[in-house]
Amino acid sequence: MGFDEMDVDTIWMDGEFQDWDDAQVHVLTHGLHYGTGIFEGVRCYDTADGPAIFRWDAHLDRFYESAKPYEMDIEHDREELTEATMELIRRQDLESCYIRPVAFYGYNSLGVSPKDCPTQVAIACWPWGTYLGEDALQKGVEVMVSSWRKHSSSQIPTNAKTTGLYVNSMLAGEEARRNGYTEAIVLDKEGYVAEGPGENIFMVKDGELYTPALSQSILDGITRQSVIEVARDLGYTVHDQATISRGQLHTADELFFTGTAAEVTPIRQVDNVEIGSGTRGPVTEEIQQTFFDLVEDPSDEYADWFTYV
Repeated sequence: MGFDEMDVDTIWMDGEFQDWDDAQVHVLTHGLHYGTGIFEGVRCYDTADGPAIFRWDAHLDRFYESAKPYEMDIEHDREELTEATMELIRRQDLESCYIRPVAFYGYNSLGVSPKDCPTQVAIACWPWGTYLGEDALQKGVEVMVSSWRKHSSSQIPTNAKTTGLYVNSMLAGEEARRNGYTEAIVLDKEGYVAEGPGENIFMVKDGELYTPALSQSILDGITRQSVIEVARDLGYTVHDQATISRGQLHTADELFFTGTAAEVTPIRQVDNVEIGSGTRGPVTEEIQQTFFDLVEDPSDEYADWFTYV
């Protein structure tokens, strides 16, 4: 569904609420030409106690931390961004939605150096359903290992959620879709499993969970962190510093993606090789169900994960 089909009409930008169609930037904006921006993806869930933003504080932490390698000065503090986001949700009467905070170097000059370019900040919220397809959460998705490799953290800071880095993600994802798959898996420069274009990945083998280490140039996903905690609370052993080879994907009992958009999505095939029974496995199902249960009706155990609107 495109934005024009959605019932959304307001964006917060540089300290002001604006009509959706008026939130624009100059064509010579630095971030447009060089990818010099940072962003977050956050979900607000319609919980039993009303709309609540999931892991908002953790997302804000990463937002400000992502700006540091680029010496980007975000003049708006946490309280202002929080109130702006909540007001956007209220104004548009959204019970559940996706939230996109973004900061980028704006319009002033177009040398590669962003010196003297202002930092612009915007937040938008809109309804967004299942990211990888309506049936994906139950049936799983078919993926391919991309020919595009993930860049190393010695080349570009991979712990920052940088707009320009997602060219790599776009190339991998579109390659997969051209070849009839739903999504891609990207390997690191050494040929080990890194992540999906916009998701972290977990492997289940003999009842234990494995997910690539942060040192393998992956993003420190907040849903990844949450699933690790949930899985351990359920009694599973989680190896969160794992090195996973491409071949191990094919022999896994189960695989699944995690991410703000993807949530917990099973993987049923990799490169036309059926994973496990070729559908959502029991470990994935338990973790997925626990995750959705807690975002629909948060328990005291995870209460600090939610910021109520």
